[in-house]
Amino acid sequence: MTRSRPARTAALSLVTLALLGGALAAPKKVSGYGSLGVTDGKPGGTYTLPLGDSPQSLFYYGVIDNNLGLISQQLFDGLLEFNYATYKLEPALAESYVVSDGGRTYTFKLRQGVKWSDGQTFDADDVVFTFKNMIMNPEARAGDAASFKLDGKPVEISRVNQYTVKFELPRPSPAFLLQMRSFIMPKHKLLKFSVEGGAKPSDINGAWPTNVAESEVVGTGPFKLATYTAGQKVTLTRNPNYWKVDGKGTKLPYLDRLEFLVIRDPQAQVAQFLAGNLDQLNISGAQFPDLKQKEVAGAPFRVTRSTALFGSPPFVAYNFDAKDPALAKLFSDVRFRRAMQGALNRDRIIDTVYNGLASLPGHGVAPVNKDWYANTRPQLGSFNVAAAGQALDALGLKNRNSAGIRLLPNGRPLEFDLTYGTDSSTYPAMATIIQSDFAKVGVKVNLRGILSSKLLSTGQSGDWEMILHAFGDQPDPELRKPIWQPGGALYYWHRSLQPARDGDKPNVAKMAAWEKDIYAIFDKAATTTNVGERKALYTRWQLLFAQNLPVTPIAKPENIGAVSNRYGNYIYNLGVIPGYNPVPLIYQK
Repeated sequence: MTRSRPARTAALSLVTLALLGGALAAPKKVSGYGSLGVTDGKPGGTYTLPLGDSPQSLFYYGVIDNNLGLISQQLFDGLLEFNYATYKLEPALAESYVVSDGGRTYTFKLRQGVKWSDGQTFDADDVVFTFKNMIMNPEARAGDAASFKLDGKPVEISRVNQYTVKFELPRPSPAFLLQMRSFIMPKHKLLKFSVEGGAKPSDINGAWPTNVAESEVVGTGPFKLATYTAGQKVTLTRNPNYWKVDGKGTKLPYLDRLEFLVIRDPQAQVAQFLAGNLDQLNISGAQFPDLKQKEVAGAPFRVTRSTALFGSPPFVAYNFDAKDPALAKLFSDVRFRRAMQGALNRDRIIDTVYNGLASLPGHGVAPVNKDWYANTRPQLGSFNVAAAGQALDALGLKNRNSAGIRLLPNGRPLEFDLTYGTDSSTYPAMATIIQSDFAKVGVKVNLRGILSSKLLSTGQSGDWEMILHAFGDQPDPELRKPIWQPGGALYYWHRSLQPARDGDKPNVAKMAAWEKDIYAIFDKAATTTNVGERKALYTRWQLLFAQNLPVTPIAKPENIGAVSNRYGNYIYNLGVIPGYNPVPLIYQK
């Protein structure tokens, strides 16, 4: 049997508690972040953040919705969580864990004394319920059933006692602990929507619609839902039952209220921030110079920037299964994708869209992630219109019409739509640059704008030709498996590879040779516990990615944020998602 270092330390604490007669576990003390500028704060105050749109639901596992995700970060917790300074996993709702049976069994001791925001006791029943009925439910729209089915066999979860749960794996899974950040939900509130409660598997998606009574939405997180007004505002209030304290023992969170204002337009968000109606804002490189200049001139806020590990590097993708057979055939040809990469002016985008506050991207792994990043920058090539044109000529696309647009073998012009988010602070300018530069090689791009919140669902529907989108980077490539492994739930540029049912085997026969290689790499890396072997596998994957371009990465933006001087303990090193910022530690001065 092996123990992680946190597990060994926590296990000693459990022994001590047992000797004291089974006393309840102490709250988790949040300290040791002095290097990040974190100090002990004071209770009170309201903090206001923007939301890009109204959440489509209030149930996290019922819909894939970034805006709901930002709110859920403040309402719910996982068994484990990231350390703010190191990105390493540490105990959260689980006070300790033990890994045994050669990496096939994970036993979690839950933190005793934790209450849901309505005062009910949190225990093992909630954990087992959440995993079985939501996370491992193939019908839950935002579940993760595929990650809990290894070699076609399900991961088994069981209740050992009131404060102990056990996961038994068909085989070792080296990144399994990272799945333990998944939010735990209250059984006593959601049982009626679940299979366990007699409902159909898909009924779980109907839990907590936006008109649900606020008292029904309960969690273990730092805040609880107070009010929701569609199209306007979501208000959270302090959860008095929260299970963390600061270094002096003061209960967290410090803030009394957390308000999210629905403001769709990025420029309107900036205006509201400058007017003092928002206290924190994630900004783009395009917005940085003006706000930084105002800060230097004495405006009551500060602007920070840092290299990003999390955050979402934009890419363009071509639909291998486009409705137009001629385009589908062309998009599926790696020679075309390589040619068009040569017509993609990354330096121009970095300079003009991000004001230089971005860098060249990795291929599925952030360059700052030293544990896993493989240097694929040579494969990015450079902007070269002549070389791109020659590559298109070699594909048999030499002929052009009177407008200078290349002709497909069927005689039709080589033109297609680029779908992008019109309400993004960066996508419109980026799309215009791509349209302009592709025209230089005789390819006509028509801009098709939609709301950014609809990009993922549009991608998954297959109703697009070229798309400008982004997925966030994570500390371990295993967490991005649904995106980058061919046939994965989010591998939507080649949808015909996806299985009919989530968790089943994808259509391997239809994969290109390089896709089969990547598919095998992810499967092997998921079973290999040797770190060196995993590193070699993921290095090979990144090189295959760079050579074959399932999508074409564009840039890796820096993290840039602005915060009012009225607040302390603002940390912005964990990515562009506000939920990753330690809001429970923020205090009003």
